[in-house]
Amino acid sequence: MAKADADDSNAWLSGADILVKSLVDHGVDIIFAYPGGCSMPLHQALTRYEAKIRTILPRHEQGGCFAAQGYARTTGKPGVVMATSGPGATNLVTAIADAKLDSIPLIAITGQVPTKVIGSDAFQETPIVEVCRGITKHHYLVTDIKDVPRIIKEAFHIATTGRPGPVLVDMPKDIQMDDLTVDWDPTMNLPGYFIKERFAQPEQIKQIAAAIKIAKRPIVYAGGGVISAEASDELRRFVQLTGIPTTMTVMGLGAFPADDPLCMDMLGMHGSAYANYAVRDCDLLLAFGVRFDDRVTGKLEEFARDAKIVHIDIDPSELNKNKTAHIPVVSDVGYALRELNKVVTPPNDINDWVTTCQSRKSEHPFSYDSQFDGILQQNAIDVLSEITAERETIITVGVGQHQMWAAQFYKFNRPRTWLSSSGLGTMGFGLPAAMGAQAANPNSLVIDIDGDGSFQMNIQELATCFCEKLPVKVLLLNNQHLGMVVQWEDRFMDSNRAHTYLGPIDDPEARGKGDTTAHAYASKRYPDFVSIAKGYGCGAATVSRKSDLKEAMLEMIDYDGPFLLDVEVPFQEHVLPMIPSGMTVNDMILK
Repeated sequence: MAKADADDSNAWLSGADILVKSLVDHGVDIIFAYPGGCSMPLHQALTRYEAKIRTILPRHEQGGCFAAQGYARTTGKPGVVMATSGPGATNLVTAIADAKLDSIPLIAITGQVPTKVIGSDAFQETPIVEVCRGITKHHYLVTDIKDVPRIIKEAFHIATTGRPGPVLVDMPKDIQMDDLTVDWDPTMNLPGYFIKERFAQPEQIKQIAAAIKIAKRPIVYAGGGVISAEASDELRRFVQLTGIPTTMTVMGLGAFPADDPLCMDMLGMHGSAYANYAVRDCDLLLAFGVRFDDRVTGKLEEFARDAKIVHIDIDPSELNKNKTAHIPVVSDVGYALRELNKVVTPPNDINDWVTTCQSRKSEHPFSYDSQFDGILQQNAIDVLSEITAERETIITVGVGQHQMWAAQFYKFNRPRTWLSSSGLGTMGFGLPAAMGAQAANPNSLVIDIDGDGSFQMNIQELATCFCEKLPVKVLLLNNQHLGMVVQWEDRFMDSNRAHTYLGPIDDPEARGKGDTTAHAYASKRYPDFVSIAKGYGCGAATVSRKSDLKEAMLEMIDYDGPFLLDVEVPFQEHVLPMIPSGMTVNDMILK
């Protein structure tokens, strides 16, 4: 039967058209999609809706999935990615797992071989639902075209309610090509999935307010859940009402403004010394939208050992999972903060505690060797933060030392302006996440602060940035090494280089102990990132002198299109402070 116009809701439509129209009906305006044999009908359908939904073609499926995350992390709306069956689907796996650990709403749609040959080892067949069972919030294998509207409706509901997360929809090719008339308002069938009752009870709010009133040394410990709940304004109001010093996880940066005097910045393994000391010494820990991750707590039994703990989280499985809470509250953190702000009063006397926290902040600031005549990574980020402070700027990062330095030295004053692969720690996240953020926020300045190791894992997305006219900027802190692993080699393995040098294998630096001289540089510069970027159609330049840094950054920012600034930095620099894995604040390395 001939297909009717795709916008005719009462027509016979193909499964592919039904799926794409369902996406449009759920407000999807951008999809990151890479075609293949088992997803071709879906792509044909996308061409029929191109006036309503922009299809961005990444150069790798993983890049597309991270771009969908960039869209989701900056907007709060679910990102959507599409890939074909087999290798296309499996190329999404790492980014789906990343979304699961960071609680990012994501809809991943995969083509699948026709239903009649599923299980026969057909060409480009993988059981992607089974592969992703443990890394998705929910997953579907579509076996009946009638189910498509209901499944898409459920997918968006699940991805965006409660604790957000990724949902996989696996769509066999024959279902895409089948057709029928559609019920566009199907009833969802989700037995056991309830979210309406996850709100703090009045008695719990009173208990928390009472605990705050009598506390002498309270501290707020805020995480990504505050941002997911769109509760940053409520958090700021809470701190204004109570005067309690506030620290954030790496996922929570931007939830509370870095320029507020009560901001204690990030805590944890590479967090500020003053935040970690405050948590060690507090008598009340107000944990909002956090999961007591091991990179925050170190040795669990010693973390906030003498504190009464209030833990508010939308996910009941997080309460008492890692750290026992005295007042555990299953609730949307935004609702809980709104209710608290109606009744909370400042603690009776925390002036001395606030003074102590602020004194420690003055005594142990994030710092670096400002007298060095070359460019240190921290210095580059510091300068970038200064010159973009008044602009609408979004920062993405890869994973490694540069990620931690960006968290330390860039001043985030607004939520959804900091995009980091935090739970999974996936190298290659930065560039494609920036690509998605730029697509979602065309008027913002989007900068990927990256390391050369992480950047090369998805370098091909420079082509997407150029072809799709996404003017992403890349600040490449190029030390020719896997810097974070080098740091651990230096601290714990007698500086023995075990495959952490990224240069040619015949270079002497590739073997044995590295040069432990302060601010040492790699002996060779490889590859030529400027030529690579220009080959992709992007602007590019390199800089090695501190006196040229600011001018080079302004050139990068002002360039009309994607631009890579290759910054030559030393490889012996360490991210400090550092609490060694599984240890305590008392073991913190400060220099």
